[in-house]
Amino acid sequence: MDSTLPAVAEELLKEIKKAFQETSHGTDMFFFRLKFIFGPSAVPALDLVDQRSVTRVMSPSGRTAYQVLGSSGKLYTCYSSCHFCTCPAFGFTVLQKSESLLCKHILAVYLSQAMGACQELSVSEEQLTSILLAEEEDGG
Repeated sequence: MDSTLPAVAEELLKEIKKAFQETSHGTDMFFFRLKFIFGPSAVPALDLVDQRSVTRVMSPSGRTAYQVLGSSGKLYTCYSSCHFCTCPAFGFTVLQKSESLLCKHILAVYLSQAMGACQELSVSEEQLTSILLAEEEDGG
């Protein structure tokens, strides 16, 4: 995780990762802290992680993006390096209104990384470019 999230959020994600590395599960305290820091995005993000909806897409050059299958069945592309998601909720709730730190999709990316629950998909450079360009065209 990069340090553009508030320090308390970064620290919580690090603690979750450490707990999952050591014991393969979290605690209720993590759940309450997630809800406190991330608000209404926490529970839906955990649901996405439970459903194994997060896929890390990697190209041979090392370029990486994440795809999250949303609860509506739509596939969203997330960029963890800059805390960005292509979903409408991110644009409205996070960027326009500043009501939340992250949408449920990008939070699911961070949680799946911490919990070791991220699926992996290796693609060619051309395939990754197509994925990224398709999102750009969909977004207008």
